[in-house]
Amino acid sequence: MKIGYIKMKKIFSFVLVAMFAMSSFAIDRAHTLKVYNWADYIDEEVLNSFPEWYEQMTGEKVEVIYQTFDINESMLTEIEVGHEDYDVICPSEYIIERMLKNKLLQPIRKDLVPADHYYFNNVAPFAVEKFEQMAPKAADSAIHVADYVAGYMWGTTGWLYNPAYVEVDSIRSWSALTNPKYANHIFVKDAFRDVYSVLVLYAYKDEIARGEVTRDELVQQITPERMQRVEDILIAAKDNIAGWEVDFGKEEMTKGKMWLNLSWSGDAAWAIEQAAENGVELGYLVPDEGTNVWFDGWCIPIYAKNVKAASYFIDYMCRPDNAIRNMEEIGYVSVIASPEILDWANDEEEYAEAVDLSYIFGDEARAVHANQVLYPDISVIERGALMHDAAEQTEDMIKMWNRVKGDNLSSTMLVFIVVVFVALAIFIILGVINRRKQQALQKKHQRKR
Repeated sequence: MKIGYIKMKKIFSFVLVAMFAMSSFAIDRAHTLKVYNWADYIDEEVLNSFPEWYEQMTGEKVEVIYQTFDINESMLTEIEVGHEDYDVICPSEYIIERMLKNKLLQPIRKDLVPADHYYFNNVAPFAVEKFEQMAPKAADSAIHVADYVAGYMWGTTGWLYNPAYVEVDSIRSWSALTNPKYANHIFVKDAFRDVYSVLVLYAYKDEIARGEVTRDELVQQITPERMQRVEDILIAAKDNIAGWEVDFGKEEMTKGKMWLNLSWSGDAAWAIEQAAENGVELGYLVPDEGTNVWFDGWCIPIYAKNVKAASYFIDYMCRPDNAIRNMEEIGYVSVIASPEILDWANDEEEYAEAVDLSYIFGDEARAVHANQVLYPDISVIERGALMHDAAEQTEDMIKMWNRVKGDNLSSTMLVFIVVVFVALAIFIILGVINRRKQQALQKKHQRKR
């Protein structure tokens, strides 16, 4: 199985042409599909081929305007506040949950798509079940999430590690974050929800073992006490954390410059392959306490103008061949669980150890030779929990996160800062002395004249 190199492009070239055209004449929204997705999160050829497929299916032409975002919140603001008329978006699970709660999504029009097509048949029941956990909890809500969301990619959170410096047994727990052996050699995702969702499982591992609380309850029910426990762990780890990152951490790992990275599985898969090309060995492991099993999904926002084309686009993205092409391009794992995907994942020559993937592919997949970074064994999934919207606790979580990062000056960083300030002070002092000498010499010459 080959995981393609992520192409670092923010907007495809044809989008620029489309945007130029937009400035010249009004958009024909009946024949235009506006897609808003994460950067580097689709295969260009899959996207470019959609208009031809759509015309074959419907007899109608459509032009795609494709734009990208970097964080969920910016996308949400454009829709919630700006009422932007995107037809298809790809938010993460907690934003989907918030948008459903705030009635910012409309149903995917299954009645417009042939009943025997891909959207109906290929999304893994495992993913559908997880998405149902995003349904609003209000007593008057009877939302069936599958009517509003089709899963796209999913993964886990764990340790990306360099075995040249890290013993595997030492990272089977999230306690590695505070292990003094790794001082100033750990990168942590600058994503407070993701980090909180895994560390709260570690903080309450004893309560989980005693059956006093479940992982799902811990992640879903955010309390001041739980936030404090996670904050205490992060503060205790401040000398170990060399930096907070969203994207550059995996690249530093591929160069052998860092030992541990609290990482998403898709980033880890890319890093492992890229590191091998650099002669660096990397591995990925999910600690025993548990993980955040995350999902991104395709949705139609409430202000969409072309719901028909949007529904077809979502169906198109659920085709097995397109799922494979997207996975190979971006390095993440599709929620599509057709026989073609199972065949693609199963590679006995490359992966000696078999894993139980029955949770996604069914009973016939109890012993599959697959990449365990992308397709973890069922035992990993059983100790995973879905991340949820922090809702009214969001502000408190952001304050906690800011306190942690603001207090996270490792001893090495402190020494560096002191050295810089001392050097700056010496530079200023020497400059003052120099100026005074020059002034004294000038006065001496003036007296001589």
